[in-house]
Amino acid sequence: MSTSLQRRFRAWIAAPAYPWATGGVLTAGAVTELIVIPGSVTTTVGVLVSAASLMWRRSFPPVAVLTVAAGLLGFAGDVNLYLSIMASGLVGCYSLGRHRVLHPAVTVAGGALGALCVNLVHINTWSRMELPVPALWEKGSLSLFAESFLLTVVVFGAVMMGDAVRSREETRTERHLAQAQLIAMERQQAAEAERAAIARELHDIVSHSVSMIAVQAESATYTTPGLTPEGREGFQQIATTARSSMAELRRLLGVLRTSEGDTALTAPQPTLDHIAELVEQHRAVGGVAELKVTGERVALPAAWELSAYRITQEALTNARKHAPGARTVVEVDYGADRLLTLRIRDDGPAPDARPDPGTGPGTGHGLTGMRERAALVGGRLSAGAAPDGGFLVEAELPWGTG
Repeated sequence: MSTSLQRRFRAWIAAPAYPWATGGVLTAGAVTELIVIPGSVTTTVGVLVSAASLMWRRSFPPVAVLTVAAGLLGFAGDVNLYLSIMASGLVGCYSLGRHRVLHPAVTVAGGALGALCVNLVHINTWSRMELPVPALWEKGSLSLFAESFLLTVVVFGAVMMGDAVRSREETRTERHLAQAQLIAMERQQAAEAERAAIARELHDIVSHSVSMIAVQAESATYTTPGLTPEGREGFQQIATTARSSMAELRRLLGVLRTSEGDTALTAPQPTLDHIAELVEQHRAVGGVAELKVTGERVALPAAWELSAYRITQEALTNARKHAPGARTVVEVDYGADRLLTLRIRDDGPAPDARPDPGTGPGTGHGLTGMRERAALVGGRLSAGAAPDGGFLVEAELPWGTG
């Protein structure tokens, strides 16, 4: 079944009218079947109630208990097994497991007990019909209970199928929520990093220039010969304005360096020790990741630690976006020649996986940012198709001289 047909089928099943349509079809089929093969009053009531009650199975899931009970009652009232009873009973058992009306073990146990009761009623009916029925505990008597065994197996299969669908949907929902939280956290970290970069630029360029203006204006009042009082006052006003601008600039830098809702960025910058957390976050949203560390852990300068962490973070983010379901291996190598090597490799998207529809085509900004971070510490970064398939990001960050 193609992907578009699967989406349409799921949308049709999720529609509010679906239970009413299927319940109505089964009820019409039950009426037709009873007209062709009339049954007793008990059988007729059981067949009709079992089929009609399915219309409310989504709005009121406990009604599925009535569906199964009525089906067993209809089967017990006659030796004929109507197809409508089989269909409604299976759907009822599936609904009980799908909505967890009761614990699956309790549901299966109740179904098995009901099947045994139906079987005993049929044994009594066979005896009254003067059929050759062996007495209990005699040779061949166990074959009389094949009916209850078969019904129990059917109930077990339908309940377990419904419970499996429920568990799969819960897992998918939890995975989507975890992925949304991780993406939101990554966006927040990116915004904080951008604010910190702007703060550094303002501090390094603007604050230096403004402080020079203040110093030169004050110096001019003493070094300029023949300066009139009006000129001296003008230079003092320039210096005062420059100092006010510096105070405003410090306040602005404090805002840029402050997280939303906090007074300051008190959390330390991430280091290589936090890469294991990135791998765990990748696994938490359904990814398959492995961390390999070789060499002896060395405390690197803060810029190297932060650059390595951000490169790994961006590479794992790209793997989730563009290669969902891929197996990703993160390798951290503390080389003996004072060279830190990072390798983040995935084996390509899974055959049945679909890229995140919100990502769209890649712009290359992530790779550009990783290369800039590597170049910032004197390293280099390469990214492209891996020799054995998938995608490989490799960064070499020299952190000292021998």
